Amino acid sequence: MPLQKRKSMNIAFGPKRRNTGTATPLSDQPRRNLFYDWSLWSLLLANGVTILLAVTQNWNVLALMWVYWSQSIVIGFFNFLRIRQLREFSTEGLTINGHPAEPTQETKNHIARFFLLHYGGFHLGYFIFLLVFSLTGILGNAASNGLYSADLKYIVPTALLFLGNHVFSYFYNRPRDTGRQKIGTLMFYPYARIIPMHLTLILGVFLDGGLLLFLLLKTLADVIMHVVEHRVLLRGKVQQA
Repeated sequence: MPLQKRKSMNIAFGPKRRNTGTATPLSDQPRRNLFYDWSLWSLLLANGVTILLAVTQNWNVLALMWVYWSQSIVIGFFNFLRIRQLREFSTEGLTINGHPAEPTQETKNHIARFFLLHYGGFHLGYFIFLLVFSLTGILGNAASNGLYSADLKYIVPTALLFLGNHVFSYFYNRPRDTGRQKIGTLMFYPYARIIPMHLTLILGVFLDGGLLLFLLLKTLADVIMHVVEHRVLLRGKVQQA
């Protein structure tokens, strides 16, 4: 298999290939009333506590960025677990090194490693960015004093709160999120989840004002993508012909 002879991977989506299965009709898929989605409520709780602390304690914006960086790491970790735990999956429209990917164990391992390296590398760069600005304090007026050690008493518990939310969400939604998934969707979805989340906060920093508004927008983006995530995972299911 050509994948074994290459040291690097070039993974992309190409034109859709004919699926080997039949898509499950949307009407046949289990639905859950959002009002009774406890994983959604736990996400709202984690965001609500963060906003409350940020506003009442006059948080440094860097503290918020560290908290949301931690949340992004957790999102990536559980997505890596989802990929690794796939038993059956579709590779529709997915190519590796210019060749159509086959739904094999080797493909799954390649995708998992690629995701871990790419997502991890992105967050390593983000980590260096935050570390430098935390030590030097050069991130505009909102963070001119850098990050103090006292900020850790807020960063660590809040980051752990998001960790608890995603642990609960993973096990709570796993019975509905299992099935023959599209592995390409699983690989790229976390980026769609975290980019709106971080952009709202970054815009709030550089616009120098209205931080509460941007925190609310971040929460809204987080909630929307949480809902879409599990709807997309369900729609990605296919049944054996």
